[in-house]
Amino acid sequence: MNIYDLKVKTRKGDDFELSSLKGKVSLVVNTATGCGFTPQYEAIEKLYEKYHDKGFEVLDFPCDQFGHQAPGTDEEIHNFCTAKYKTQFDQFAKIEVNGDNESQVFTILKEQQPNEEPVGLKNKMAMKAVKKMSKTCTEKGDIVWNFTKFLVDKNGNAIKRYDPTFDPAEIEKDLVEVLGA
Repeated sequence: MNIYDLKVKTRKGDDFELSSLKGKVSLVVNTATGCGFTPQYEAIEKLYEKYHDKGFEVLDFPCDQFGHQAPGTDEEIHNFCTAKYKTQFDQFAKIEVNGDNESQVFTILKEQQPNEEPVGLKNKMAMKAVKKMSKTCTEKGDIVWNFTKFLVDKNGNAIKRYDPTFDPAEIEKDLVEVLGA
């Protein structure tokens, strides 16, 4: 089973079949509009603009599980992202990424990529601090904080996992490789 076997809710409450993304490469991100990592939207949007025509999609899942940093309705979150960061990709309905009510998308992604990508010493120290604040990261492989990123191949399988401190601009090398661009 992979994420292409699932459907999710759009920010407007409609069902979206992830199987419609077969043949495309995706970056799946749990986001929050009030987080210190929120400026990553800018780099994610740049990747989207550069590679969308080559088969790249961004799957943005707002999540309010970490410090209640994704307040507001799905529409308010969308309006914030388009106004502040000029995002052209859409956001899905707000979800949970850990615990009893976690989205099945994130259950699968965490099973496929249970460990975060190694990062530099500075980022490791930042992640230790973030992990101490996380109340929902209780199981091995859980999402630690907002802006954990998964690179998903054309078949719907997570092939890389990047921690919240990982600069989305640095994903470009992996993205180009998977796209075959």
